[in-house]
Amino acid sequence: MRHALMAALSLLAFTVLCVARPAFAAPNAPAVDDKTVVIAIEKDIQNLDALVTASGDSMRYGWLIYDTLYGFDETGNLTPHMATGYTLSPDGLTYTFELRADVLFHDGSKMTSEDVKYTIERVLDPKVRSTRRPYFAPVVDTVETPDPTTVVIHLKQPDGAFLNKIAGFLFIVPKAYVSSLPTSEAFAAAPIGTGPFKFKRYSVGQALELDRFDGYWGKKPSLEHIVMKVITEPSTRVNALLTGEVDVVVQLPPEERDRVAKEPNLDVFTTPVDAPMFVRLYTNDPSSPLSKLPVRQALNYALDKDAIVRSVYSGVGEPMGSFISHHFPYGADPNVKPYPYDPAKAKALLKEAGYPNGFSIKLNDGNDHAKELAEAIAAYWGQVGVKTDIQRIDYAAWSRLNNTHKSGPMTLTQFTNAIYDPIHGVGGTFSKDGSWSDYFNPEVQALIESLDSTSGAEQRGAKFRRIDRLLHDDAASVWITELFYVYAKKKAFDWKPQLGSGFIRMTDAHWQE
Repeated sequence: MRHALMAALSLLAFTVLCVARPAFAAPNAPAVDDKTVVIAIEKDIQNLDALVTASGDSMRYGWLIYDTLYGFDETGNLTPHMATGYTLSPDGLTYTFELRADVLFHDGSKMTSEDVKYTIERVLDPKVRSTRRPYFAPVVDTVETPDPTTVVIHLKQPDGAFLNKIAGFLFIVPKAYVSSLPTSEAFAAAPIGTGPFKFKRYSVGQALELDRFDGYWGKKPSLEHIVMKVITEPSTRVNALLTGEVDVVVQLPPEERDRVAKEPNLDVFTTPVDAPMFVRLYTNDPSSPLSKLPVRQALNYALDKDAIVRSVYSGVGEPMGSFISHHFPYGADPNVKPYPYDPAKAKALLKEAGYPNGFSIKLNDGNDHAKELAEAIAAYWGQVGVKTDIQRIDYAAWSRLNNTHKSGPMTLTQFTNAIYDPIHGVGGTFSKDGSWSDYFNPEVQALIESLDSTSGAEQRGAKFRRIDRLLHDDAASVWITELFYVYAKKKAFDWKPQLGSGFIRMTDAHWQE
């Protein structure tokens, strides 16, 4: 039976993408001109309000349209952006930021401390429904603006990752403009930031177009225009690159990595993004089989994750045993290993939990990744009696459901880390009040709360390693694989992906002369 299943998986892998090779080498010239880059992205953008939308959306445009007080360099190190520096009080409760005096919004207005204060208060306002609110509301007390270039943020309690959150989440917006609009949706339709590129137009499901902002405070980009073309079909993205229609591809299908890399005019990058691909389980409903530990363990034991990585991801992946990526600077327990493939044990655990004949359940699956993943998972679970009804959903619709805790009882999801600290994913997915959490473990919760007063990679890493072990032992989710992004680009376009996240940075990118 296993051989038959593997044959089916292999067939799925071969039918994921069969891209006809052109009879000529892929073009190296710009798709438009040497001041424009055309990027093929793999999913539609749900919302251009970077404070409201999920981080997977904002990673596409957040560092282009917007900017933050502090940011990250190409490898994830914190660096000053719109703030020249900060001081922290001895008790860890007061951050004082000194702002640059030359920062302009895209409408020409000057950014001041009032805009920073307004941005924070907007994130904290429940009516805005910011997905960043859970990271700031528990710790931010008040914000003061003693003068236009000074912001003082008082915390209720210390937060060891506060500066990381500022850098990854707090995209500053203009108070006068946003407050003049009737709704947050109106701002998302015509966003204004302080980033190196400004919004031009967005055609839903087709393309986002940006123009260079010549009033940008920092280094002026060489590029004058960015076009992000939404091409959800993997084979179409590949063909768009091979025929020269686009210059860069985000999420090149892993099956095509080696073949595309052989093209003399193309470069391919495989980059870990410090994040998992996993099945998120709604465990808080006592009437659900997923509330029982043996069931959750059984779902993990029932999957041959090595075979899934080979077949669905063409080997571009690493099976995971828990949530925190081993490519992250700190936090993963190196002793935590993936659940081994053991269908007999899975059946025994289901019988122990009261489901000797298995059960039926729905699996929600956003269309931003290969449908073959959900199909492979369902095939394996079917071998132990778990009948899975796959609900394939458009990514934007899935994201709206997932952000409001309506994607249950289980959903396939990936989690890229926007702040280079594990609290982003751990807090959002496994804390009591996380943006995407339908799970509660008192030991995990206590450790998460203790991290507020813990700083430094060594100290925070030790606590995250304990969390990593607890999440594994509790089978808090069904872990599949480390997430890798595969990018491809024309050799003449000088650009490298951001390490350790899915952010797109284009400030230094340019076409070679």
